[in-house]
Amino acid sequence: MITKLCMIPKERYWEYFILVARFLLSITFLNYGYSKLTESGQFGISPAEMATPIKDLSLFRVMWYLFDHDPIKTVIGVLQIITGILLLFNRTAILGIMFFIPIAANILLMDISFMPESLAMGFAKRFAFYFFLCFLILWNDRERVKVIWNAIIKKFSFKLRFPVILYLMVPVFALMLEFSSAIPQVIYGLITEPDETFEILKKTFRVLVDAFKGI
Repeated sequence: MITKLCMIPKERYWEYFILVARFLLSITFLNYGYSKLTESGQFGISPAEMATPIKDLSLFRVMWYLFDHDPIKTVIGVLQIITGILLLFNRTAILGIMFFIPIAANILLMDISFMPESLAMGFAKRFAFYFFLCFLILWNDRERVKVIWNAIIKKFSFKLRFPVILYLMVPVFALMLEFSSAIPQVIYGLITEPDETFEILKKTFRVLVDAFKGI
């Protein structure tokens, strides 16, 4: 095996290293994701801890209990498995890195927030190494990354695309857009429970009128 490895041209050593790095990140997330979708021990607390007052539990164990619920556990697990699969293939490796970084950053944030300091520091160093590998993988494929970056990031320009008054009105229209999301629910309420819905609308209208009077 060593002989065959030595037969690889030296200029391809770096390419092989990137392949190994991608595999490490992939297998890490595949393992995490599989553990969340099965009863493999990730998340959850013991019956003895369940019977313990919450004030006597560490923040880490409380977090471990909360994240043992669906749909959050399943969603995270599925996303980690998808990320792991994307990292395995060269065509989708960049997309896999784009998934990996925010998911891993959230994991790290929770770990350093709730884990005991000594344990959290270990995870912080481990994930810092993973982020470094992500950087190397993106650097290795920097030409494709540049194309993606140029495709999604527009060149900055000071030229206004709309009159100034319309920019000032953006908060007003945004508020109207927010209220528009309730229209289907109001229509449904008027059909199924007209009296209660009318009463809610009246109260809402009074609140809005009082708010405008205060302004």
